Amino acid sequence: MTWTLTEDLDVFLGTAGPFLHARPAENTVFLTVTDTLRAAGLGMYGDLPPRFGWWRDGAGEVAAVWLRTPPWPVNVSRAPDEAVEALAALLAAEGDAAPTEVFLPRPEDEAFARAWQAHAGRRPTVRHETRLYRLAELSPPQAPPAGRSRTATAADRALLIDWTHGFLRDVGDDVPGDRAVAALVDDRLSHQGVEVWEEADGTPVAMAQLTRLVAGQARVANVYTPPAHRGRGYASVLTAAVSGRARRAGAREVVLFTDLANPTSNAIYQRIGYRPVLDRVTLAL
Repeated sequence: MTWTLTEDLDVFLGTAGPFLHARPAENTVFLTVTDTLRAAGLGMYGDLPPRFGWWRDGAGEVAAVWLRTPPWPVNVSRAPDEAVEALAALLAAEGDAAPTEVFLPRPEDEAFARAWQAHAGRRPTVRHETRLYRLAELSPPQAPPAGRSRTATAADRALLIDWTHGFLRDVGDDVPGDRAVAALVDDRLSHQGVEVWEEADGTPVAMAQLTRLVAGQARVANVYTPPAHRGRGYASVLTAAVSGRARRAGAREVVLFTDLANPTSNAIYQRIGYRPVLDRVTLAL
């Protein structure tokens, strides 16, 4: 048993697709990222090509997958320990070309950390801890703030890029270059995947992004309120708005990630109907 690698998106989806579709909530990042690459092209994130991999178990079935879309972290699915350990060895062997971060579920992070220390000579550190939530019964805020939600347009692009940088800084991620962030915003705008909350005078004060609907799931992402406008309920009402929009569009599962270091956001999402699915961590290598 070993990892099979490819830079061919169609080959990857043709092989790993059934594995991803069997648990769409858990595999939301794989589903949405590959769908974005299909729509926007393999070069949307940067000059380095995406890479994909899958692991077959003793019965020959795909039991784990990973993908890398530089400059973003390597993303790893649920996986048996032997697959995680083999992946650590594979990445460590790349030397200076190895990734700087890997994003994987718990408890798989411990097996990866042990193997990385064995092969790279150092133990990775936990950079970021997140929790994946899935929407149960949507319960919008009973006393929403004044204003309205609207779909963002190209006229909002510069503001959304600035806010996306702010979101990434707030959650403690390495902020990639402007090109990667702009590509993300442009892709979300291309399918009307950004909602903005405006105050009564038309001032934009918060955003929430939404991925494309794929495999019956959509993910709320990058919910951000600039510091000067926080504490007024904008994140709650906007998250509820985009969650309802995803449901109306046919999403059977609506999911989002939260920063476990932020108890406020975790409480907000649970109040409007989100329930925990699993925890994931970003390891700095």
